[in-house]
Amino acid sequence: MEQSEQYEIATFAGGCFWCLEAPFDSLQGVKEVVSGYMGGHTLNPDYRQVCTGETGHAEVIRIHFDPSVINYRDLLEIFFALHDPTTRNRQGNDIGTQYRSAVFYHSDSQRDTALEVISELSSRGIWSNSVTTEVVPAETFYPAEEYHQHYFERNPQQPYCQAMIGPKMAKLRSIYGGKLKSH
Repeated sequence: MEQSEQYEIATFAGGCFWCLEAPFDSLQGVKEVVSGYMGGHTLNPDYRQVCTGETGHAEVIRIHFDPSVINYRDLLEIFFALHDPTTRNRQGNDIGTQYRSAVFYHSDSQRDTALEVISELSSRGIWSNSVTTEVVPAETFYPAEEYHQHYFERNPQQPYCQAMIGPKMAKLRSIYGGKLKSH
């Protein structure tokens, strides 16, 4: 699905893509979330290659959203609430450049909004360390293998999902419950 008049695209990296895909897929106005890779130098990378950290790619999610229902600023605020943007190349036990925090912007407006949100959140003193999130232009997106798509939905009892994604879903419901799809 490409960007259209109705839908826009947002691309975020914040650790394991499974940990971001499920929460964003639960939001009203989100049409589709695809896990994949962006920001590296290897053409058509696969998961095994990306996991080495040698491709330069980050695990990302590409979100197709309806800005008349949920705007880009809201997506950014949720993104920053769901991961630690102060740890360079790391989220919890996931360590490496493939787990870096990044906003891959698709327009000057997205870039400006991302920088504003980072500045606003930083000035509130939410984190004790400085934000290390990269704000960089979107590059070629490579969808991840099919078994990575909707991973939490298909594997909710898997221990990693229970330990890492379950708490993010609970936090999402707690803080942003009014923005969730009704199932």
